[in-house]
Amino acid sequence: MTRGQVAEACQVGRQTIANWEEGKTIPQPPGATAYARLLDGLKELHPTPTEPRPAPAAGDETAPRPDDRVSPQPEPVTTPAPPHAAALSPTPAPNRTRPQRRARSSAHAQDASTGLITASVHEELEKAGGDVDAAQAALIKRAIDDVMILWRDLRATGRYEYTAYPALPEIFKKPSKKEPDQIWEARPGFRHPDYSLRAHGDTLVTALDANAAYLSAMKCWLPIGKLEHSAGTDGVDPKRSGVHLITPAPWNHRHLPNPLGDRDTEGALWVTDATLRLLLRLSGPKYGLTEQPTVHESWTSHATENFLDALRKALTAARATAIANDDTLTTEYVKAMYSKFISTMGESIHNREIKRPDWMHIIHSQAYANLWGKAYKAHQAGLEIVLMAGTDELHVTGDWRQVFTEGRGVSEMKIKYGDSKASGEYVVGRVTR
Repeated sequence: MTRGQVAEACQVGRQTIANWEEGKTIPQPPGATAYARLLDGLKELHPTPTEPRPAPAAGDETAPRPDDRVSPQPEPVTTPAPPHAAALSPTPAPNRTRPQRRARSSAHAQDASTGLITASVHEELEKAGGDVDAAQAALIKRAIDDVMILWRDLRATGRYEYTAYPALPEIFKKPSKKEPDQIWEARPGFRHPDYSLRAHGDTLVTALDANAAYLSAMKCWLPIGKLEHSAGTDGVDPKRSGVHLITPAPWNHRHLPNPLGDRDTEGALWVTDATLRLLLRLSGPKYGLTEQPTVHESWTSHATENFLDALRKALTAARATAIANDDTLTTEYVKAMYSKFISTMGESIHNREIKRPDWMHIIHSQAYANLWGKAYKAHQAGLEIVLMAGTDELHVTGDWRQVFTEGRGVSEMKIKYGDSKASGEYVVGRVTR
């Protein structure tokens, strides 16, 4: 390959490749990662040939006698990949055809990803001399780079590109660094109006924790192309996603959290597709809890629900394996991978590969919508919702184990302990009105 071809494959300049090859500079991520993958792929395509030794001729004095020891032949020398890239770099050959790439099963990709995560944990533990705290700090620091490597590998069969970032409308731009943009994520902040810690009573409340809320929320409809503007309800389409300017209908259920979250003002607001889908479901015949919101305008694009599915499944499998092995280090590492992946896909100096604040808002909103669904399930079973907050916190009265499966799986719930185990359960009283 020419240096120009190598530079193009690694997405760096030709002079950078020359500096690497001549030993003037050391490859650094993200270019080093692509370089290591390229070298490994070429090594796979063009393995070093091994030639059999010729049999010694009869009477050859140089032939070894039976009691002579034969030194092993040295291994072929290859250019080593940077340690960071080697730990997280299953390297498909770069010249494989698309049908060949698609032939890789998702199960195989998930198993490979779990193995790569394990290798990274072992690498940092070894570097830290067995110091778990130091290894965890190192793993959290590299979590963004590592999860991006995983995603690129898992997307080898993907049909959608994400690197051509389309221009986004002004509503996604922050007025200043300290101010948010105009998108309302519907973050919950609900407290039951009839219960209080200050009131005397004996109603037992259990604080529940929804496991891996952001990981589960990666299953959502994400816009793939350039967002297009539409007026009225023209942008409301099950196969499209984006953001919508709506005027919501009044919420008249004081004992149920408002699906729009803790909102102080009234009137029109920009919401994500995940929030709008929830509102439309709640206004349908199955729920009948509210009226349909009025949609004024939208910015949407064709969408898919499976864009992050391979990564979600791989991280879910790695998390489940770590929990089964009581491996807290790997569990925290995986948590850092998916949480930082989502939190940095907007405008962040820590992840320059994805610039999609619309995706970030939609995933956040999907996490809140998922929590609302759990709250409604508890309500339907006769439990009362005392508090709902964040992406994972749900405080209920009654026998919650009859409603939710207890455990640490992504579809399960566990008691949310604070500084002491006693904080997982507490007593409230009714407010006299």
